[in-house]
Formats: sequence, C-alpha cells, structure tokens
Amino acid sequence: MERKIKVLVAKPGLDGHDRGAKVVARGLRDAGFEVVYTGLHQTPEQIVATAVQEDVDVIGLSSLAGAHMYLFPRVVELLHEQGAADIVVFGGGIIPVEDAPALAKAGVKAIFTPGSPVAETVNWIRANIRPS
Repeated sequence: MERKIKVLVAKPGLDGHDRGAKVVARGLRDAGFEVVYTGLHQTPEQIVATAVQEDVDVIGLSSLAGAHMYLFPRVVELLHEQGAADIVVFGGGIIPVEDAPALAKAGVKAIFTPGSPVAETVNWIRANIRPS
C-alpha cells in the first residue's frame, strides 16, 4: 500500500496572519494528505529542519507580509544544501503576478493566490507529487 502524500504547511517570517494557511492545511488533511503545520514566525532554517525531520514530500509556504521573494527561495536553497532537493516547494498568499516568474526560476513550483480554491491546490499536489 502506498503511503499518503505528506505536506508541510509553513508560515515563514514575521507574517502573523495564519487563517488562510490553517484553511489550506485542513483542506489538504480532509483531502487525504498527511499534514504538518508549523505555526507562525518560522525561519527558513526551521522550516527545512522540520521538513527533513518529518520526511515530507512537499512544503506549502504562506506569506502575506511581502517577504516571499527572499523567504521562498531561501527555503529552496536550504533544501538543496541539506540534500533534500526532492522536497517540492509551492507558495501561496499575497504574491504579485509579476513575482511568479522569479519564484519559479528560484525553484518554487506553483503559486496560489488569494481566492484560489483549496481544491486547486489539492489537484495540483495530486498531479505533481508522489510519496517518496
């Protein structure tokens, strides 16, 4: 039997708004994924350490505070440094459309903006992630 896809939902940086991340975490859990939620104010180093320790398949980062252009690529960079480049990173939150190409170039595989249905994230994970 294949194990469930394991998702880490994280709030990097000083962003104190976690309602959306909690909604996504619950929606992913209800869709059958195993979900780990880190809580607020996580550093990229803490997020990567948790992802490696928990042996997750994918990390979902949420940012509403405008620091996504540093924080998201930093998580990808740290995953590579830790030998965990197989963990896929996607993001969500207040991400301007014009930032998406640079984030993609940095290794962030998908961006979900406010109003994206949780089902869109669920479908993307199912189509792009395989449990390791």
